[in-house]
Amino acid sequence: MSDLGKGQEPATRGPNCWQCRHFAITHIPSSPYACRSMGFQSRLIPSLEVLRVDGQFCRLFSPKEIVAKA
Repeated sequence: MSDLGKGQEPATRGPNCWQCRHFAITHIPSSPYACRSMGFQSRLIPSLEVLRVDGQFCRLFSPKEIVAKA
């Protein structure tokens, strides 16, 4: 049996690192992006690197908290 609930579609897109609290910019030209949760730096956006290496979408995505403007 599948883990999908009634009416749910399988995920076709992975998480967006730009919206993840673990995403970081390193300012290192050879590896400008980083994932603090997984502890690596990469030339690619971390979620794409995880998909390329593991074959699955990132499981550690955690959305950033939305800060209310005063």
